[in-house]
Amino acid sequence: MFKICIFAGTTEGRELAELLKGRPVSVSAFTATEYGGSLIEAAENVSVSSGRLDEEEMRALFSEERYDLVVDATHPYAAVVTENIAKACEETGTGYLRVLREGSALPEDAVFVSDAKEAASFLDETEGSILLTTGSKELSVFAPLKGFSERVFARVLPMESSLKACEEAGLPPSRIIAMQGPFTEEMNAATLSMCHASWLVTKESGKAGGFDEKLSAARKAGARLLVIGRPPQRDGVSLGEAVKIIEERAGLIFRPSVIVAGIGPGAPESATLEVIRAVKEADCLIGAKRMIQAYSEEGKPAFDAVAPAAIARVFE
Repeated sequence: MFKICIFAGTTEGRELAELLKGRPVSVSAFTATEYGGSLIEAAENVSVSSGRLDEEEMRALFSEERYDLVVDATHPYAAVVTENIAKACEETGTGYLRVLREGSALPEDAVFVSDAKEAASFLDETEGSILLTTGSKELSVFAPLKGFSERVFARVLPMESSLKACEEAGLPPSRIIAMQGPFTEEMNAATLSMCHASWLVTKESGKAGGFDEKLSAARKAGARLLVIGRPPQRDGVSLGEAVKIIEERAGLIFRPSVIVAGIGPGAPESATLEVIRAVKEADCLIGAKRMIQAYSEEGKPAFDAVAPAAIARVFE
């Protein structure tokens, strides 16, 4: 059986593990934290392990398990982890595939810096409240800011390690927002308004990381965007391209499961319970704009497509 190892601490990694569930392949999914692991559902052919591995541990793992392919779906900012995975694969003769996160259109009016240290230096010359959405790992870099405990709000994951990092950085509880995304534009805007934030600090996390929602919320709330750019990336492929490569190497065929649902007069109140359940359980909706608007849900992709060729493009 074809054996795949996925470093899956991202949306892309989780989606790939979900797609391979129940397929005739053996999948080992690894995440850095227990929290990340809890977001991936194990299955008969999918095992989930949590905990950070260094290069030596990866090399030993690959030598022992003899994976046919290692998929590096780690975060764009986890450059060290990516290098460790790639080197361990090279040294053990293991196939390596890097999945790159799709970027977003970057606004001209944002301030761009190369790393957290440069972001902190820039903010030190500014005024106003700051909402940090860059996680807890680099909070200590921002701690020397003048008025740090009065100016900064940090949105972090609701984990003990995140709260500890906030405490060690000197951030009082009233300045900690412990929440799990994804965050809508409305939620981001409400948070910015609550903080009276003049600055929103974010990484260029792409569409999958909620960058677009942050951008639109900042504009709505009148906050400036400070963007920490991505470190240099290894060559890689999109998630869709990765799926095609796995299809070919593992001899799999992925086909979407399609339900064609008639919704009657168009209002959800007049639909059958069977249709309502099908819509609710679907991963995406395709149809005439008026119809999908009536059934749209926050965070669920919806495509305005009626012509057969347009619907086929959505499937592709």
